[in-house]
Amino acid sequence: MDENYEPKQAAGDESRGKDKKKKKSWDYEKEIGRLQVEIAHLQAWVKKAGARVVIIFEGRDAAGKGGMIKRITEKVSPRVFRVVALPAPTDREKSQIYMQRYIAHLPAAGEVVIFDRSWYNRAGVDRVMGFCSDKKARRFLELAPRFEAAIVESGVILLKYFLTVSEEEQERRFRRRIDDPVRQWKLSPMDLESYQRWWDYTRAYDEMLRMTDTNHAPWWIVPSDDKKRARINCISHILQSIPYERVKFDEPDLGKRQKRPADFIEDSSIRHIVPDTTS
Repeated sequence: MDENYEPKQAAGDESRGKDKKKKKSWDYEKEIGRLQVEIAHLQAWVKKAGARVVIIFEGRDAAGKGGMIKRITEKVSPRVFRVVALPAPTDREKSQIYMQRYIAHLPAAGEVVIFDRSWYNRAGVDRVMGFCSDKKARRFLELAPRFEAAIVESGVILLKYFLTVSEEEQERRFRRRIDDPVRQWKLSPMDLESYQRWWDYTRAYDEMLRMTDTNHAPWWIVPSDDKKRARINCISHILQSIPYERVKFDEPDLGKRQKRPADFIEDSSIRHIVPDTTS
């Protein structure tokens, strides 16, 4: 479903339909704003408590992972909320233990690390596209729960979310990317493969979810045909899943600004001022 979709109104109900759409948009903005305030409180607690948090986002291509992560991080510090979106491995990284390059990005005290795709690439795109053998993918699925158990036992809060989207909605979003110049960069060759190999990915993801859904690191499914609803639901769940407390903000004293020195002379050299194009 289009995030801006509204049912068609009868001719006499046109104005009422517009009011309803405005109200829906306002309600979303109000709720996402409230949640972003809570994320700021979470950030303060993470810093003070020295907490370590890992949030994994996996899912179908065009399911809305990027938009979800943007809403989580746009009002907080990138020094606390780090987004990890690793490119394809280098030749050197291909020779390493598979988990090695992901371990390097795990959080230190006072950090939240968000993986925009993660080690689960091995169970999804690597397996479907033949970048790894089926044997290696199955071995990964056997070892991943143990790896995550070690992470959790070390005191890290680990949350895993899988965003789902219907075939029809995924196609609509892909076509929108094709038609819109500001979205065309989002459409990669891997996206086209995921579109064409829908059922190969379905089988791979079903097995991944089944074999790596554990008590210590369960998968949480996020239906995402409605992007706005998905964001509200997922961010609310993140906040409910982390036992943070509001930290009192110690308001700083700005003090007094120094007075202009009596011997100060304005610099009269030429400056290049950006032209005002708004008038």
